[in-house]
Amino acid sequence: MNAPEQAANDAHLMWTLFEPLHTVVYFGPEAPAAFAEAGLRGFWRGYFAGRAAPLGPVGAAPVVASFFSFAPPMAERALPAVWDLITPADALRVRRDGAVAALRAVLGADLPAAGELADLAGELEAAVDCLDPAGRVLGAANAALPRSDEPLARLWQAATTLREHRGDGHIAALVAAGVDGCEALVWRTARDGGAGEREYRGWAEEQWAAAGARLADRGWLAGDGSLTEAGREERRGVEAATDRAAAAPWRELGQRRTALLAERLTPLARAAGTLIPPIHPIGVPRV
Repeated sequence: MNAPEQAANDAHLMWTLFEPLHTVVYFGPEAPAAFAEAGLRGFWRGYFAGRAAPLGPVGAAPVVASFFSFAPPMAERALPAVWDLITPADALRVRRDGAVAALRAVLGADLPAAGELADLAGELEAAVDCLDPAGRVLGAANAALPRSDEPLARLWQAATTLREHRGDGHIAALVAAGVDGCEALVWRTARDGGAGEREYRGWAEEQWAAAGARLADRGWLAGDGSLTEAGREERRGVEAATDRAAAAPWRELGQRRTALLAERLTPLARAAGTLIPPIHPIGVPRV
């Protein structure tokens, strides 16, 4: 395996380790409860406020673009009205505190001691420092946030920044392949499953069906909605492009340092991954 291939492979592996750490803010009960206590009733107000807060008090349009797979009315119901209920600065604080509480709860005995945790956070931040922000709106906005003095908050924010940076690259790969937000979901669920994704992301039945028809016209879906071989091959191309676009930090850190970091993150990611419902095709560590 040559150096670029190794870096792309490492990028995919590391995604399965930082993604579960990030997603505790959605799947653990602590973060939604923190947003509810701050006055944001309903899961989606907290979701859109917390995830969009690094961008500032934005309206729906940049969120529709950067979140990509949500139907526009979902973002429009939350934004910009949510900023009348909470400021972006307070949303960031609530998000961070809820994520830290969720990590403490799910990690339990797997939570490293303070010194080890600070060192681990520093290693993940070293990867963040290697990120190129060009074209990565959410990744860049998260990377620009001040770093906490609390090691677990630092670890979560570093994982979040890496996750959003990779997500920006994934959206770019989908757009380059001519795939829109609804099509991306239909295409993904044809491969991975995911009952309820249409309703979860706010798409109407007719929009979902039309997206499936467009993918079928391209030869990527069969008549029963399953992936064709052409659809699988194109999907592999998008995933490979995503890995290549996310490879820079691991190329800079080097294979040995990346492997050591992966080894240290694995038990934490496995514990955090237990919160992820099976219907969500989110990266989790290889057992």
